[in-house]
Amino acid sequence: MEPGIIGMIVVIAVIVWILAASIKIVPQAKAYVVERLGGYQSTWGVGLHFKMPIIDKIARKVILKEQVVDFKPQPVITKDNVTMQIDTVVFFQITDPKLFTYGVENPIMAIENLTATTLRNIIGELELDQTLTSREVINTKMRTSLDVATDPWGIKVNRVELKNILPPPAIRDAMEKQMKAERERREAILRAEGEKKSTVLVAEGKKASAILDAEAEKQSAILRAEAKKEAMLREAEGQAEAIRQVQQATADGLRYIKEAGMDDAVLRLKSLEAFTKAADGKATKIIIPSEIQGMAGLAKSVAEVIKEQ
Repeated sequence: MEPGIIGMIVVIAVIVWILAASIKIVPQAKAYVVERLGGYQSTWGVGLHFKMPIIDKIARKVILKEQVVDFKPQPVITKDNVTMQIDTVVFFQITDPKLFTYGVENPIMAIENLTATTLRNIIGELELDQTLTSREVINTKMRTSLDVATDPWGIKVNRVELKNILPPPAIRDAMEKQMKAERERREAILRAEGEKKSTVLVAEGKKASAILDAEAEKQSAILRAEAKKEAMLREAEGQAEAIRQVQQATADGLRYIKEAGMDDAVLRLKSLEAFTKAADGKATKIIIPSEIQGMAGLAKSVAEVIKEQ
């Protein structure tokens, strides 16, 4: 093969290689920062792009997806002089590839150092107990501070989380003892409340039983009183009936005497007979009214007349 043909083939191959190297395809969620002769030229988005051979170059390939960095634990001191280890997780996203490329030399290291200093400033204003119970407050303050600080770098901080908070071993032991004592205190309170409720329920049961017994005794007394009242009413009615019958008999007797036409002498004789029956041979002295005494004399005279005949 002639040298001229070989040279032409080489030239054509070089041209094809240069053209192929000049064609770039930017994938999804990425951006390319292009420089021309050492200066910023443009930022390529998703799609097909051509760059000038030799004079253009891709300075940086930037990932636009949200990224997560887990920083190692940082020593921080609380307001009450307790040193603890806190590691953080930062969720960020690149919003401006140009600023991200030219804003800071090492963006991830810059974010780590900024996170450490911001965390120390925030924890330094809090005591130990506040630090352990204010994670959400600390996360919000850190996210706000980091987002403002990283804005010139083309970075947006979406979220910051405190992953672990590790107090010193002595503090952890004291906290464990405190939690144990708190649990025992709650257990004692619950046990006392249970015993109190049990005592109250027993007392209420006794009270209800006493009330029922008193109510039953009351009802029994009422029933006894009503029965006694009814018995007395029946007895009174019987006595009234007996009196009525006696009065009726007396009235009938008087009416019969009146109808028989008995005079005063007969009545006096009857009275004398009544006194005789009253004495019944047992009385030693009987006081007889004067009317009956006269009647007795009359009766004696009548008896003597009958004897003479």
